[in-house]
Amino acid sequence: MIDISDYGYNGVDKENIARVTAVHKERYEMVCSHGEVFGRLKGSVYYSGSSAMYPTTGDFVKIQFNGQGDSLITQTLPRSSKFSRSNLAGHAEAYVKTVQEQVVAANFDYVFILASLNRDFSPRRIERYAALAWQSGAQPVILLTKADLKPDHTEELGAAEHAAPGVPAYAVSSRTGYGLKELDRYFAARKTAVFLGSSGVGKSSLLNALAGEQIMSVKEIREDDSRGRHTTTHRQLIMLKSGAMIIDTPGMRELGLWAASEGLVNAFSDVESVLLRPCRFNDCRHESEPGCSVKAATESGELSRERWDSYMALKREARFADDKAAALKEKNEFFKSIAKAGKEKKKNGMLRE
Repeated sequence: MIDISDYGYNGVDKENIARVTAVHKERYEMVCSHGEVFGRLKGSVYYSGSSAMYPTTGDFVKIQFNGQGDSLITQTLPRSSKFSRSNLAGHAEAYVKTVQEQVVAANFDYVFILASLNRDFSPRRIERYAALAWQSGAQPVILLTKADLKPDHTEELGAAEHAAPGVPAYAVSSRTGYGLKELDRYFAARKTAVFLGSSGVGKSSLLNALAGEQIMSVKEIREDDSRGRHTTTHRQLIMLKSGAMIIDTPGMRELGLWAASEGLVNAFSDVESVLLRPCRFNDCRHESEPGCSVKAATESGELSRERWDSYMALKREARFADDKAAALKEKNEFFKSIAKAGKEKKKNGMLRE
């Protein structure tokens, strides 16, 4: 028998509770007191115009256990944290009609932002991941992988810390084991971490190194130009020998912001502190106006122009995504009300008969 508490469940009622460990289109891998099982969504709950949350990897769900086949998932339990992205992928205007939320993972304690110490290293990408990591409700941690490729990584470590103020950053090597011991504090029993990063940053290699065994297959990339394909093809929750869990995700080259306004405040706390300073004009646009606090900070070198430009670009994208999210919610509520009215009408008609 499996104790679902070992998988991070804190509720009192453990009966018929499962945790989703992987999602395959309409079929779900789960673990529950009966062991590892497969499940499908109960149609009357999830496909009837209700507001039920579709499960994702890491979710706790209520199930109707079936020992002879797929169990039925009847409810997605409230989430303590979630990592969402939009399908805008940084190109908002091209997706105006199709913007939607994509929940990548749920119920985790740490978000590990992986960036490789090769030619693909990008502080701007770290900024984007950090904003969504803060928004998730969990603690972000930056891992600079493949430290064996660049023993002197002081500059990159400083750039990562500058891109995400207040976020701990470590340089590690899955090949040599460098820096891995420092991560033990994050991998206590019943704790969950999610790995995020672009293709080729070494998520699967790091997971294998932390597990002490070959759990995930690894496909090498060409380190001379940092090109290659990621190994992970779906999100998957894996338990380590320590009792800690890791949600591995496919590499994401682009990461569209979704409802990340609050996350941006934390990710750009240095910029926000400058914005709190008074400008000469109350309606200052922070461009070329005299007496502008932002202009003074950039001219003195306190705030880099690149950092300010990145903040403004992400702010615009987040505002656009927030507006589209509100419009999408309103649209969904409208169609749900129609569906509900139709059901009531049908029910009343049947009663009259």
